[in-house]
Amino acid sequence: MRALQISAYGDPLNVLELVDIPEPGAPGTGEVLIDVELAPLNLHDLLFMRGYFGGPPAPTVVGNEGFGRVAAVGLGVTNVKVGDHVVAPNLSLTWRERLIAPAQGLFPLPDGDRLQLAQLGSNPPTAALMLSEYADLKPGDWVVQNAGNSGVGRSLIAIAKLRGIRTISLVRRPELIDELKAAGADVVLMDEPAAIEEAVRIIGKGSVRLAVDAVGGDATATLVPLLSDRGMLVSYSAATGRPMAVNALLLIGKHLTVKGFFLGDFDHVSKVLPTQIEAAPLVASGALRVPVAAVYPMPKIKEAVAHLLKGGKILIDIAGTFNA
Repeated sequence: MRALQISAYGDPLNVLELVDIPEPGAPGTGEVLIDVELAPLNLHDLLFMRGYFGGPPAPTVVGNEGFGRVAAVGLGVTNVKVGDHVVAPNLSLTWRERLIAPAQGLFPLPDGDRLQLAQLGSNPPTAALMLSEYADLKPGDWVVQNAGNSGVGRSLIAIAKLRGIRTISLVRRPELIDELKAAGADVVLMDEPAAIEEAVRIIGKGSVRLAVDAVGGDATATLVPLLSDRGMLVSYSAATGRPMAVNALLLIGKHLTVKGFFLGDFDHVSKVLPTQIEAAPLVASGALRVPVAAVYPMPKIKEAVAHLLKGGKILIDIAGTFNA
């Protein structure tokens, strides 16, 4: 069967290759065989291929997320059946036509847009867990985030709305303001220092217990003044690659806490499935939608990586059922 693997850890444009590998065989007790159909391509995948997160010895198949159909089930499997669409467990080296996975972390997906359901693996759980793990948020509380148009940003908007939490989302392009408001965002502002005064006016006497940063650099400085006393700043990415700009006087005077989030941490393993189950109906109904820039077949993986580096949500067509 076909798979995408790296010959060594390094620049994905140099080490990624399409190869033939042995079939996985039949699923054992408590396992399922998944025919993989689609796989998101994320910046995390590129970092993995560069060796930032460890991994098995190379050469190795790669891929952190996958979506497909159950082709066979092993003994004792009752939570999914043959024909169900499922999201493969995260970090299970998904860029292959078929894989064996534990059934324990799977659930049958509702009917819906496959391109959207394929993105349930990491972005919605990241958003959901940041909303629940770092602050005791109550309905009516505010959360402020930058990169509001990202997969995590749109997931946070939809899940927060479901939970009764209000959102302020900062974006870099003005045409996104009305688009994100239509997607459920309460407030959308341009990501610039002038947004601070407008956001403070809107929040009024409300509470901002959580700020979510995906950008780093000077963009972080716009989030910090909006936090209430003893608020939490959580970083899950660093689009700029620059150190976060945090005003030390605000950090001290407001008793703020700064933490980092990584979905792959052991502490989150058992919490991912419930968040995916929570988000699946939002995706199926269209309440949570992340625009897809392009879908690439496996032989064009390097073109897909180059596109991702320019921006946009990219999916890999593992099964060969979508046009590039």
